[in-house]
Amino acid sequence: MSPSTDPPAKPPGTEAAPAEAPKTQGRVFLVVVDESPELKVALLYACRRAQRTGGRVALLHVAETGDFQQFFGVGKVMAQETRQAAEALMQKMAAEVYRLSGVMPVLYLREGDRRDELIKLINEEPSISILVLGASTSSKGPGPLVSALSGKFIGKLRVPLTIVPGNLSDQDIESIA
Repeated sequence: MSPSTDPPAKPPGTEAAPAEAPKTQGRVFLVVVDESPELKVALLYACRRAQRTGGRVALLHVAETGDFQQFFGVGKVMAQETRQAAEALMQKMAAEVYRLSGVMPVLYLREGDRRDELIKLINEEPSISILVLGASTSSKGPGPLVSALSGKFIGKLRVPLTIVPGNLSDQDIESIA
């Protein structure tokens, strides 16, 4: 009699649950949404990289808190108007991301100091893989966020920082993203 090639039977109740397939999630490219002209290049770059790597885009808008505490009623109305404007801007940018990448972005809306809230979000959200910022072409420099995060605050980031020059054309981005 030849030995059986079937695995030995396990006693009832000891069967292992089937292993779950590992969840494959592409990189998440975080873009900071503001009213700057360089947002366009950062957004296009992030969308193309996400599209080509099976990732997705996340958008962060930070509403700067105003100093209207002494006028509580006025401050409350202004904060509400600021929030509504931020939500409208985020919806517009989300539609643009969907148009460019075919995937709805993850949206984050916060209040406070832009740099501090950005660093907090990156540290709190493990799915964020890469921060993408557009650099201003102004003679004043690349912009306060790019300057801060590529300078003394670079050590506070747990993800790579990609800085996209603000003077790149759509064709330039298409060829490098």
